[in-house]
Amino acid sequence: MSPHAVTPEEAGLRADVLTARLSGASRSMVAQAARDGLLRVNDEAAKAGRVLVAGDRLAFEIPERAPLTATPEHIPLHILFEDEDVIVVDKPAGMVTHPARGALHGSLASALLAHAGSLPGDPMRPGLIHRLDRDTSGLLVVAKSEEALHELRKAMAARRISREYLGLVHGILAHARGRIDGPIGRDPRNRLKYAVVADGKPAVTHYEVREQFPRDAELLFRLETGRTHQIRVHAAAMGHSVLNDPLYGHEEPRFGLPGQALHAWRLAFEHPRSGAALSFESEPPPAYVRARTMLA
Repeated sequence: MSPHAVTPEEAGLRADVLTARLSGASRSMVAQAARDGLLRVNDEAAKAGRVLVAGDRLAFEIPERAPLTATPEHIPLHILFEDEDVIVVDKPAGMVTHPARGALHGSLASALLAHAGSLPGDPMRPGLIHRLDRDTSGLLVVAKSEEALHELRKAMAARRISREYLGLVHGILAHARGRIDGPIGRDPRNRLKYAVVADGKPAVTHYEVREQFPRDAELLFRLETGRTHQIRVHAAAMGHSVLNDPLYGHEEPRFGLPGQALHAWRLAFEHPRSGAALSFESEPPPAYVRARTMLA
């Protein structure tokens, strides 16, 4: 364990807060260490919420978490295209793209492994070139070979994979089309969220009003970059949050949506082996269509 003498400036902090600060571990990892008896104050096991005083001797051990891996699960898939190099799949809302803490099972990656047998790349994200949020439905391209993975990643980095989304947003847009250029990073006030911040990673989203309703609108979004939650963050930043977005707007049960009203509608890229132009389109799911009808 790593002993630390609590300073007067640190007095009043909870044991888990100071441990997270000193170790760089997440609060959930520190809490688990406390439950396992690995968080100690003055040589005695301590609860995570213990308030520290100056001179306390804080000791802790934070075990490393086992790396996440996707394991095959036989889950039905909606596949639009497949050959020896790529799969184009239509992900339903409510399915995570790959395993994550708190969502170890039922991922698209696990379903794809069961379907294909094996996929190249990161064991947690096998074959994945890009991802969609859990409650965003729509199209993704997946590599089936190392060569395809390499070529598609190059194409994504060079912005040669076109991705267009449909989204229902609040409010009346002042302009029929526009460009949102706002760097995205962690929200300093809420680490579960992202925000437009000065030191964030470059992020550009283009939008166009597809249909204006009396109080809301349907937009077509086109991504230049692919930051986490990019469309949701940019839509909220311009004052038109995505309908039923629990993180960047608010939940609206009357629409019957599993989450934000966002659908990856169109996908276009060059085949990584032949160079042939491929283009796919996926109609929004019934819940999205019903919500759009309710806005009219």
